[in-house]
Amino acid sequence: MQRNKQMAIGRKKFNMDPKKGIRFLVDSSLLKNTSDDIAQFLYKGEGLNKTAIGDFLGERDDFNIEVLHAFLDLHEFTDLNLVQALRQFLWSFRLPGEAQKIDRMMEAFAQRYCRCNPGVFQSTDTCYILSFAVIMLNTSLHNPNVKDKPSVQRFTAMNRGINDGGDLPEELLRNLYDSIKNEPFKIPEDDGNDLTHTFFNPDREGWLLKLGGRVKTWKRRWFILTDNCLYYFEYTTDKEPRGIIPLENLSIREVEDSKKPNCFELFIPDHKDQVIKACKTEADGRVVEGNHTYYRISAPTAEEKDEWMNSMKAAISKDPFYEMLAARKKKVSSLKGL
Repeated sequence: MQRNKQMAIGRKKFNMDPKKGIRFLVDSSLLKNTSDDIAQFLYKGEGLNKTAIGDFLGERDDFNIEVLHAFLDLHEFTDLNLVQALRQFLWSFRLPGEAQKIDRMMEAFAQRYCRCNPGVFQSTDTCYILSFAVIMLNTSLHNPNVKDKPSVQRFTAMNRGINDGGDLPEELLRNLYDSIKNEPFKIPEDDGNDLTHTFFNPDREGWLLKLGGRVKTWKRRWFILTDNCLYYFEYTTDKEPRGIIPLENLSIREVEDSKKPNCFELFIPDHKDQVIKACKTEADGRVVEGNHTYYRISAPTAEEKDEWMNSMKAAISKDPFYEMLAARKKKVSSLKGL
């Protein structure tokens, strides 16, 4: 009885602070301080918050990395295709948001998958890149905010040359695409981070003026900043935004404008003429790509301008997938020339 009570306390502590929870369970002799025992505890996952499991497994301490590999050894991927293996893996915890943590976890996954299925890929880098491609495909196909759904041809073309410079069999890529298209990944949502909560807890919201892209007129819009995206609406009561600006890879700067005070801009650093990845709804209801190389915005007061800029700077983050994948792809495509 006492043991069960201690175990319940330990789980609660783990869900609030994974390291403290593990320390409590080890000190109470409910867990051995070995990577195998702790991995088993996380793999069973009884009463554990899957976000907390992901945070613990993603830490960079040597011991946490040992636990991560022991955790993966409990997953049996033999004879599973990559999507089936990813479904199993991504259901056992919630992937953290931090790039380095994701990198370590997906690297460990790729190593384990290749050990279970020798000969499917030329290297763990290939498995790593394709795993990310599949996760991104899942988002593109099933996130209602993504209007431009990739075709199987585009998915195949995007993954050319990733098998140590060579191409993967088209049938393999087609099967992975069909599997994701027919059934999205089930991602654990035990911390309220799903899309239905997106507009209920914004980082910031308020009226701002926005300069048009093609026609340079200022329009008053209701802006909501949440989940690394800036949404703008014509009225506060609108259900659908008029435009969505993802903030990944953008920078922000203060600017002077002859017509409006308290101005700042969102722009792509080092790419002056590149159009920012964004979308907007036309008056007839069509969703089209934005055509801004920068977004110029005017706040009602200097104080509000500073607050919006600080909130956006905190929200802007370089897309971890983009940077990590670019580095890996560079590495495998360079093998082509060897």
